Amino acid sequence: MTPPLDLSRRQFLTAASLAAGTALLAGCAPGAVSGSSTETLQFWHLLSGGDGVTMSSLLDQVNGAQSAFRIRPTVLAWGTPYYTKLAMAGAGGRAPDVAIMHATRTVGWAPGGLLDTWDLDRLAELGVDESTFPKPIWEKGFVGEHMYSVALDAHPFVLMFNTDVCDAAGVLDSDGRLQATNSPEAFLDQLRTVSGTASGHALSYGYLGDGAQMWRLFYGLYAQHGLTMELPIGGKAVIDKDAAVESLTFMQTLLDGEIAAAQNDYGSAIAEFATGKSGMLMTGVWELRTMQAADLPFDATMIPTLYGTPAVYADSHSFVLPHQANADPAKRDLTYQFVADMLKNSFGWAEAGHIPAFLPVTQSPEYDDLIPQAHYAEAAEHVVYDPTAWFTGSGSSFQGEFGAAVQGVLLNGDDPAAAIDRFERRVNTLLAQPNPADPEGKWNA
Repeated sequence: MTPPLDLSRRQFLTAASLAAGTALLAGCAPGAVSGSSTETLQFWHLLSGGDGVTMSSLLDQVNGAQSAFRIRPTVLAWGTPYYTKLAMAGAGGRAPDVAIMHATRTVGWAPGGLLDTWDLDRLAELGVDESTFPKPIWEKGFVGEHMYSVALDAHPFVLMFNTDVCDAAGVLDSDGRLQATNSPEAFLDQLRTVSGTASGHALSYGYLGDGAQMWRLFYGLYAQHGLTMELPIGGKAVIDKDAAVESLTFMQTLLDGEIAAAQNDYGSAIAEFATGKSGMLMTGVWELRTMQAADLPFDATMIPTLYGTPAVYADSHSFVLPHQANADPAKRDLTYQFVADMLKNSFGWAEAGHIPAFLPVTQSPEYDDLIPQAHYAEAAEHVVYDPTAWFTGSGSSFQGEFGAAVQGVLLNGDDPAAAIDRFERRVNTLLAQPNPADPEGKWNA
């Protein structure tokens, strides 16, 4: 369907609903750099820590490579605060020229007109098109027939392993890579072997109070069954209960006190692996810098394919165009050039651990020499995102709802089937509620 164009009142109501009372953040004054013809482009993002440092470096490179535009970044707190302020900025007429969003969040924004669409022809003129992206990453940029986000990366949930510990356990192949396992039983056997050489646990996995951590592993395993969840707004969740129970039961099996600690939070799991006490770690690629700083002998790979279908849970940091009622054509075109420049020069983003979405970067000889990144780059072809609904995605409450429903299974040995039923009821309650950006359901009509 055609995207909404003139929806200022609706956009305000939409953003107000999303904001839940959060105050509007005024953006910096736009325009050209004083005394020059260089245009200033406002860029909002939510990247902090090591990722924030890397992003600043990339922006410095882009700013220094040309004189047509200068990027002025604004960094806001990750999660709900960021998305609330971005929504209110768009509704209040103070939207930045370009912003970062998680690809999984755009479906909740597009119906309310809070985002403008990308012109595919203009992107193609700049060398950015379907052929330059892994298929699942490119397709995730679309909501309906229109592209709303252009991915910078994929940041998947992966398996890191201590090469010294695993070598001592005899589970590395002749190339020093982790021996492949293709069933739950084989992977469990491998982990038990590693537990004999690790001073701590075979596997570090933190989950306590962290719905995102529980969901990342669960949904990757569920997708390995060749399945996705369907969440039709106004309908009922379509969840294969057998696959869901099997996946959750396997997670429960890992937490036996030998393979992995029965009770571990995220920080404790990171610390256990970083200090060389465990053989493996399930985490996101964003922890690569942490392990490099720990001077740890380690490598990384995709989570093993245990149920037949290669699949890895991920999200993507993506460029979006917050809605502007009267976008300046010249600045909008410069924004396209900025995004193309960032994609083409995203090798530095790869060094930070993320998998660049732009294939010419990951297919370059330089990337082949980037270890361990090159060893999990294939994950980009098998990424699985959150099931599509207005309430899912990184920084949303959906993953927290999953954690609340299933944590008792991992912590106390509760019944996995009952937990999946509990989760399904929670999701069906959300499905019965209209998207605040599309309360009448017209977008899906």
